[in-house]
Amino acid sequence: MDSQTVRCTPQAGERGVDAGKNTNGRKRHVLVDTLGLLLLVLVTVGSVQDRDGGKMLFERARVRFPRLTHLWADGAYRGELVRWAREVCCWTLEIIKRNTDLKGFVVQPRRWVRTGPGGAALSKTVERSLAWFTRCRRLVRDFEGRSQTTESWAYLASIQLLLRRLDPS
Repeated sequence: MDSQTVRCTPQAGERGVDAGKNTNGRKRHVLVDTLGLLLLVLVTVGSVQDRDGGKMLFERARVRFPRLTHLWADGAYRGELVRWAREVCCWTLEIIKRNTDLKGFVVQPRRWVRTGPGGAALSKTVERSLAWFTRCRRLVRDFEGRSQTTESWAYLASIQLLLRRLDPS
């Protein structure tokens, strides 16, 4: 699970400022599987904290994916959300923390997967999924008046990705 803040166009509807990134726009909270394929997306105003958006995302996921048991997230989701996920959803939310002692790029366990020929390249599954969204022109910025429309475009982008994997020509 992760989130991404994107800028809105002047015509777009409600928006908020993400203080951490100093971006006026909307925030996409996504839940992906271990391959990076989209399971669920929730679009909120940018001012929503990651933990609050994660809770709203979990409320949707609890209904749609009752067999989930273990989830991974970054440090932005630590705190009350971990306890809430355990007590309400019966899920284990594992927070993967960055080791502050090490400098530069360090592979985080379970947040990175091997991809490509021979498993040579490493890619962060959630970040890779968010990058796939930005390959769709309609998702580079948020153009929509309603957040539900943006969610629909994210699902369409995910469907397009799956179709390309079936027939790459």
